[in-house]
Amino acid sequence: MTLTAKDVAEITRLLEASDFDELTLELDGLKLAVRRKGAAGPAALESTLAATPAAQPQAPENASSGEAPSTQSITAPLLGTFYRAPKPGAPPFVEVGSSVEEDTIVGIIEVMKLMNTVRAATRGRVVAVLAQDGALVEYGETLMRVSRAAEA
Repeated sequence: MTLTAKDVAEITRLLEASDFDELTLELDGLKLAVRRKGAAGPAALESTLAATPAAQPQAPENASSGEAPSTQSITAPLLGTFYRAPKPGAPPFVEVGSSVEEDTIVGIIEVMKLMNTVRAATRGRVVAVLAQDGALVEYGETLMRVSRAAEA
């Protein structure tokens, strides 16, 4: 049995909706360990099939951490590798100053060799790109900030 990116997203959503702080799932040599930010230890995706180097966990940035009321964060919908462009060497989907609509693609997150588009889900102008191209991002981590006041 294999897990798809959609399966991992659903598991993450279910954990967030539950009272549990941690979930460990083992299937045919694959181990998935998911922890909430407040739980002891870093959130991790472990696999005996394809081990990857550990990354330093980063706290997601949100409105409670001082985000201006006129800005909206675009957050990672999944844990995975974030890419700003459709392919290596191509220009990024958006840059600081780019106008975005709700359905504008702002990046891609790769999970288990599956590419998942990240859409802005808000209207405005990109004022900050916080996630580096090729960086491991966590579920809920702020990727970009969009100024809604700058809508034209």
